[in-house]
Amino acid sequence: MKTVITSAGNDVFSSFDLRFGRAAWFCVYDHSTGQTEFIENKYCESNSGAGTKAAELMAELKINTIISGDFGPKAKSLLERLNIQMIVQENSSKTIQELLENLK
Repeated sequence: MKTVITSAGNDVFSSFDLRFGRAAWFCVYDHSTGQTEFIENKYCESNSGAGTKAAELMAELKINTIISGDFGPKAKSLLERLNIQMIVQENSSKTIQELLENLK
């Protein structure tokens, strides 16, 4: 199982990013191996469609769950069709490390 946490940076000390499609980085946590990897969101600066492109990337990465603060309507619809669980985290003051500790 793999979980993504939206991140403002590319390490565990980075701030949690409340935006899904516009997050700068995706922290991928693999529950079976305990490994953490950061993937740059190349769609975050897109003029349009950032959320749906990011959702398609989640499917390519075989992500099961995403933790973010907000999912746009198009991204949310696509993620629902792809059977990817969305968890809304409203506390923006958390770091990636703190959110990862809750997963373990």
